[in-house]
Amino acid sequence: MRFIIQRDRLVQSVQDVMKAVTSRTTIPILTGIKIVATNEGVTLTGSDSDISIESFIPKEEAGDEIVEIKQTGAIVLQAKFFSEIVKKLPTDTVEIQVENHLQTVIRSGKSEFNLNGLDAEEYPHLPQISEENVFRIPTDLLKVMIRQTVFAVSTSETRPILTGVNWNVENNVLACIATDSHRLALRKARIQSENDASYNVVIPGKSLNELSKILDDSNELIDIVITENQVLFKAKHLLFFSRLLEGNYPDTSRLIPSDSKTEVSVLTKEFLHAIDRASLLAREGKNNVVKLATIEGSAIEVSSNTPEIGNVVEQIQAQEINGEELKISFSAKYMMDALKALEGSEIKISFTGAMRPFVLRPIEDDSILQLILPVRTY
Repeated sequence: MRFIIQRDRLVQSVQDVMKAVTSRTTIPILTGIKIVATNEGVTLTGSDSDISIESFIPKEEAGDEIVEIKQTGAIVLQAKFFSEIVKKLPTDTVEIQVENHLQTVIRSGKSEFNLNGLDAEEYPHLPQISEENVFRIPTDLLKVMIRQTVFAVSTSETRPILTGVNWNVENNVLACIATDSHRLALRKARIQSENDASYNVVIPGKSLNELSKILDDSNELIDIVITENQVLFKAKHLLFFSRLLEGNYPDTSRLIPSDSKTEVSVLTKEFLHAIDRASLLAREGKNNVVKLATIEGSAIEVSSNTPEIGNVVEQIQAQEINGEELKISFSAKYMMDALKALEGSEIKISFTGAMRPFVLRPIEDDSILQLILPVRTY
């Protein structure tokens, strides 16, 4: 195998596939990156058997030659060393050549590295996914949906299913739901699909985080294929595979209250800053709890009290308050996470009592909601 390639394109592809490579693997060859040169271009693959990423660099693009293929072939190179080498090479082009017995030479300018390669035949094959059931969504919308839900997944392995985001596709609407049993994030959006297939799967939060880092902020459509135990995201020169979590995701629809006793509308930014200030003193305490109380005359009071440090009280003008008087306590962190995920300058918070979950929604937008369980403080 021998080819000459533009260094910046190689660096970008290596960085993308490195997101799937881990040093903690029981399969030694997976600490490497698989490189395959064909007459069409060069394909790089990284995998940790949960996530697999394949990045393709075409021979030419928009009339520019990116890769010059001298001889086709394949090799697996140690990811840690290969990625560091490529980043630090001195010139804009790189020549990679595999000589006898998997010895690989990497040349750039006057710099030459020799790496011992591994046999590409021994690298596990990526899942073969038939693509009859594809649905599509704009890439930037997908990134937003991930950002607005993935933070609410559980970090505890006691209930592995909650470390993922539940994706539910029905009637050409995708609903993403994440919960760690103390809070819940939900976002819905319309998708494009040829058929009315429905799915109910759980994608690991870690996979979605990595996917989001790789994708461009473009409105180009990304293809999504869901099978029994895998999901494939297919962008222009990128394939991203992730395994699905096994098990049944809890029915979260029962958690979301349909009625409310108190409704408060506030300006999102103003409320977020007030919670942030209140949490300055709460943070030292072990549970970071902030209290909220409605005050007659459409204002709310945000406060926190940590006996050994001090207390903070702040009043905010609400846009509107309807219903019963209310005093409630909650985690400042959960509230700030939820507010940062919501879009829109004004939000409505619906409460059904001091010890019941409450829901935050942007005004006039039912595609997204955040739910938080209060904290018992008295």
